[in-house]
Amino acid sequence: MLELLALLIILPTVAIAADISVPMTQIRDQGNGQFEGHLTFALTEEVVGWEVVVTFSAPVTGLTQWMGTDIRHSADNKVHYIVNLDYNGIQHAGTTFDITVRGTATGGSAPTATAVLKNMGVDGFTVPPIINSDGTPYNYDEVITKSILFYAAQRSGKLPADNPIPWRGDSALHDSGDNGEDLTGGWYDAGDNVKFGFPMAASTTLLSWSLLQYKDAYQASGQLDAMYDCIRWPLEWLIKCHTGTNELYVQVGDGQKDHGVWGRPEDMKMDRPAYKITASKPGSDAAGEYAAAMAVGSIVFKDKDPAFSAKLLTHAKQIYDFAKTFQGKYSVSVTEAAAYYNSDKYADELSWAAVWLYMATNVSQYLTDAESFYLTGPAWGQSWDDKNTGNMILLYKITSKDKYKQDIEATFTNWLPGATQAGRIPYTAKGLAFRSVWGSLRYASNMAFMALLAAEIGLHPTEYRKWAKSQIGYALGDTGRSFVVGFGVNPPTQPHHRASSCPMIPAPCSWANQQEKGANPHTLYGALVGGPDQNDKYTDSRNNYINNEVACDYNAGFQGAVAGTKLII
Repeated sequence: MLELLALLIILPTVAIAADISVPMTQIRDQGNGQFEGHLTFALTEEVVGWEVVVTFSAPVTGLTQWMGTDIRHSADNKVHYIVNLDYNGIQHAGTTFDITVRGTATGGSAPTATAVLKNMGVDGFTVPPIINSDGTPYNYDEVITKSILFYAAQRSGKLPADNPIPWRGDSALHDSGDNGEDLTGGWYDAGDNVKFGFPMAASTTLLSWSLLQYKDAYQASGQLDAMYDCIRWPLEWLIKCHTGTNELYVQVGDGQKDHGVWGRPEDMKMDRPAYKITASKPGSDAAGEYAAAMAVGSIVFKDKDPAFSAKLLTHAKQIYDFAKTFQGKYSVSVTEAAAYYNSDKYADELSWAAVWLYMATNVSQYLTDAESFYLTGPAWGQSWDDKNTGNMILLYKITSKDKYKQDIEATFTNWLPGATQAGRIPYTAKGLAFRSVWGSLRYASNMAFMALLAAEIGLHPTEYRKWAKSQIGYALGDTGRSFVVGFGVNPPTQPHHRASSCPMIPAPCSWANQQEKGANPHTLYGALVGGPDQNDKYTDSRNNYINNEVACDYNAGFQGAVAGTKLII
């Protein structure tokens, strides 16, 4: 039954918005077939982008009006399609919307017409909650299902026939490298449309680890196949980026140009340059993370798809050798990345790649490397830029050495409440471990995932699991509101996210849509927003990119922690 429910959850249901149909009125016959008429709509709901389909009783040529763009017409010139301009797509409920049309009809007299206004801000896609029958406060199956849907909404490139997101289409089909290499695919990073390889790979590593560790949770939620598809999408892109022995693309798109446009990815017209690291411009951190993602991916797909697994492992080995031989920070080599994902160091990624390669191959040299690159001491916290927590957990699992155990315990002494030493993570009054104002829930969720993994290897299982559950509970609604779009009580409705804020194609999208006060036209199901400030304050506003943006790395550890929590309830 769980599998059936999870399958049903991704099917679109009937649209709640009704098209408005009106006759053309105030018709003025100006002779010789020339006419003027009015299409007047009484709006009963908010309109965020519109299309008006006008059907005339006779062919009409030279149709003019000033409210929109006549984008196409039928072969017989009887049906005309008009979409809004950039500035007038938003129309409010309770108002009257009038379009004056003029044209010339065949037959010598003014035609009659019927017009239908379609609200392009409503896609009719709803994902009903799964009935929770296990007595827990939250349905973890629903969260997992919707989180995977979030990653589907972030897809770039040619979308598959079974694309579950009706408001997303093919995009960025010309992404390429310096020599024309195919760089289509992968995930858009956040609420923007840049592909940043470093955090994308980091997200893929954590998601793949969650599938490796908590496969039973994905199986029980009916999302196992969907999860394989989820991580395969970025893994295939990471492989594409490895265009030479010592050459790896780490970014597609210019952040400044991209952020200067508010629009859906399907409409992008700006240049999308690609940036790479090489032997002369190294990036051990990004390359190490690519290698780690591919190595754990090779483990996950070993039985599912042996050929794909072998391909991943081959690339992982080559990229790791590149990272180890030519050492340096990628954000120094690729300065265009520095303003967005500036790397602090790279030893942690070299250790991270090596330990995952050891897990995939059992070759002792990789373990030797992982230990030599390891950074001793308590970790800042797992993130797209800091892999120390994951390293110590894996190395303790493999070696049982006390120094790794001590580092794990010291890290969580800092993170769990009640500690008094320097380095302790502050807490909000309502119980969130508050590492940073920018994406506060992301760091707490990442460390919740790490705590569950530490518990799996026998370290303070009761204490660590209880704490992890409390942090995930905060995200899901313990404070009286959910921070996951489309889930639970009072969830966010205005995430800072271009595609979900735009109306359906062909209606245009612009900064006017970014400034719209209402909910996003499309629900970005499963997306974890950045989260509250240190005083538990949160404003659901599209303009608030610090607290209300979403990103691939926000959901990665979060989804893993939800899967792990599902198995301990």
